Order: sequence, then C-alpha cells, then structure tokens
Amino acid sequence: MKHPVTIIAAGRHKARAEALAARLNYPLACSLPDEPGFFLEYTHERLQLRQTGSPAPGPVYVDFCTGKSAHRRRQGEGRRAPLARAVGMKPGMAPPRILDATAGLGRDAFVLATLGCEVLMVEQSPLVHALLEDGLRRAAGEPGLEQIISRMSLILGNAVELLESMQPLPRPDCIYLDPMYPHKGKTALAKKEMRTLQQLLGADRQGAELLTAARRKAGRRVAVKRPARADFLGQRKPDFQIRSPKTRYDIYLPSSASAIQRNTSITDG
Repeated sequence: MKHPVTIIAAGRHKARAEALAARLNYPLACSLPDEPGFFLEYTHERLQLRQTGSPAPGPVYVDFCTGKSAHRRRQGEGRRAPLARAVGMKPGMAPPRILDATAGLGRDAFVLATLGCEVLMVEQSPLVHALLEDGLRRAAGEPGLEQIISRMSLILGNAVELLESMQPLPRPDCIYLDPMYPHKGKTALAKKEMRTLQQLLGADRQGAELLTAARRKAGRRVAVKRPARADFLGQRKPDFQIRSPKTRYDIYLPSSASAIQRNTSITDG
C-alpha cells in the first residue's frame, strides 16, 4: 500500500470504527484532519473511504441499493449481454457458478448474481474487503435484494494462493478476472473510485500468475475483463473474445482444454 489509511473514530460510530481499526491494524483519529491523506469513516449510511486535500475526489463506498448498480438491475441486463456471455451464460441452461477472483467493489458480481449466478468473491485488500463487506451487509436488509445478495459470498485472501490450494472438485464453471489496469493519460479521469484505489493499492502485479492459476482450476473457462484497447493479460492471447464498445472480455479455456483446441478456430459460444 502506497499511502497509509487512518480510521476516524468519533460520535455514534466510534465503537465500530475502533473495532475495524483493530481488525485492519490501521491507526485511529478523532476527527478528519485538514492535511492530505486517506481516511475510512462510518457515516449514518455506510463505511466510506475519503481522500482529503485539494482537489479531492468524492468518497468511495459500495452501494448495491442505489446508483449504477440499481440502474443495471432495473435495466435487466440479460443473458445475451456481453458480461453474461463472457462467463458462459446461455438461454435454457442453469446459471454458471462463478469465482470472481478480483472482486473490487463487486459491481460485476452483483450483476451476475441478479442473473441467478452463485458468485464467490475473493478480495485480497483488507480495505476494499471492508468496503465490500459493508455494502453486502446493507444490501442484505434491503427489500427486493435479499435473494440476490444471498447468492454472493465474500472471502479475504490472495486469489493465487486460494486457487492453488483449491480442492479438485467442485470447480467453479467460470473464474472471472478484472485486474486493476494501469490507465494512462486523460482516460484515467473516467472513474474516481478506480483512481483513488489505484493510488492506494497500485496497479495489478500478479495478473499473469493469476491467469495461470485460474486456467488450471476453472471448470469451463476463465473470463478476463479488459479495456477495449488494452494488451492481453500477461501477453497471453485468449482462445476467443467477446467485445463491447469500451470493454472486451478475453476468454481462456482451462489449460487441458486449451491444449486440445489450440489449433482450432473458436467463436463465441
């Protein structure tokens, strides 16, 4: 982590903040200072990450009840949407079981859960895990979201180590990867959350290793989300791709299946 994070413990949420600080081993402060820095704080609504200084972006938090996640749920992204196709969802078939090895703020996992997928999310950053855990807790009590959230589970850990230790069966149908991409230039202004988290956590450093581990453990496929013009993860050419205007999904068959199909032309299926 490039920058230290302090937890604000004050008011009615002081006890919760102190418990979180002990769990994460982060320092405590009684109030939000003026000097630049990163801070976790409980409000009456949520746990959020704040950055102080000028200019400072807005807070980062997980919200499955309103905003973009709620919009995507109301719009009803179907089984033929790029994300659903990327994980192998097809009409008339049971939803695939997903292991989201780079959970982040959980937005794609939430969409997949709304489509009926059981999603196990793995997040290795204790800070992001805490934000996601708080978002799941709040959403679980929201009318209409209980069943969706019940299909989402979360663990804290290193995804490569978890995959390497995974028992042979049952394997997830799809392992989903969305590693943090090192944006350059003005395109980095697109998402304040990703800019803030990238400052704290840095760019992905184990993507190639994670892809290798995922291909050994996936039941049917590994789906890697990338910006439309980004390099292949680990410079490894996928077996096929599913594209949308700003994003593409590079699809890799499990290692044994890929060896069989290496010289075969594969289309979206």
